[in-house]
Amino acid sequence: MELKHITITGDLGSGKSTVARNFEEKYGAKRVSTGEVQRQLAEDLGIDTLEMNKRAETDPSIDEKIDSIFKSLNNSKDVLVVDSRMAWHFMPSSFKICMKVDLDVAAKRVWDNDRKGERYDSFEECKNALRNRRDSERARFLKTYNVDLTDPDNFNLVIDTSNTIASEVAEQVLQAYEEYCS
Repeated sequence: MELKHITITGDLGSGKSTVARNFEEKYGAKRVSTGEVQRQLAEDLGIDTLEMNKRAETDPSIDEKIDSIFKSLNNSKDVLVVDSRMAWHFMPSSFKICMKVDLDVAAKRVWDNDRKGERYDSFEECKNALRNRRDSERARFLKTYNVDLTDPDNFNLVIDTSNTIASEVAEQVLQAYEEYCS
């Protein structure tokens, strides 16, 4: 079986990072995460990720900084697992995964998790921030790249993680990936 790059996109709180870590462990893949890149950039700018996304709507240099990293990965000799909203677009030969999750479930996962740069005063604030960030990114990527993050035809696998435990999701994804690579 020849291993291919894996790109994972999807809703905030859908479990992308968990699945990426499973690939990293099972296949020795090198993990790259847009979330970490974005959180670091937001911190460097002294703002949170939602504010950075809002700025990116009018300042294309933000997306250019982030996207240039992922555009360069397509020709990597390493097997990569890339947790990124747009890597599937920049890495067309990758196994493309889209993970969906109900907004309430996503907010609970993020609320219960202590993510750097993502702290909220209430559950409702967390939920609203996730909704606003999702809507901002979708609109921005439609405008910038003419791609719809919600179109299932863009992906090899679309999976809803709302009512599934992480180990079951990981097993489904690993099985689909191995079929793709065979």
